[in-house]
Amino acid sequence: MIYEPREDSFLLRKWVKKLAFGKVLDMGTGSGIQADAAKEKGLDVVTVDINPEVRADIHSDLFENVSGKFDTIIFNPPYLPEDEYDKDVANVGGKEGYETILRFLDQAYEHLTDEGIILIVFSTLSKPEVILSHAKKKYKVEILEKLKIPFEELYCVMLKKL
Repeated sequence: MIYEPREDSFLLRKWVKKLAFGKVLDMGTGSGIQADAAKEKGLDVVTVDINPEVRADIHSDLFENVSGKFDTIIFNPPYLPEDEYDKDVANVGGKEGYETILRFLDQAYEHLTDEGIILIVFSTLSKPEVILSHAKKKYKVEILEKLKIPFEELYCVMLKKL
């Protein structure tokens, strides 16, 4: 199953259109909405997804098969906590919801240029305090926008190397 764009995708796309630059990596590309937004700006984009059904340049569990450095890394991660009804990797980010994001943050650092940015979106359902605290160990964190939707609030965040 390919994740269909929803509020989180549209929120992230808005900031990709404003801020993405240089060589771009769209991690977890899914439908390709973020890659398309970056390509509309004339940027060179590499798409990555773990799902073999997704048309991506690279099929990889996060950065496992990715090499090189990027000026912009985009990630609309799976961020929902696992429950008995939903175990889809397109939605679920681990038992607590944030595990995939923490792994991404640890791995992304080595693939980000010194002046590069990470644009990421996540939800209050994935314990943003845990994600932000972890991110602040390696990155300068800027919350670009918060968006209230039913049952949760979305965060769109930009990260830069410390």
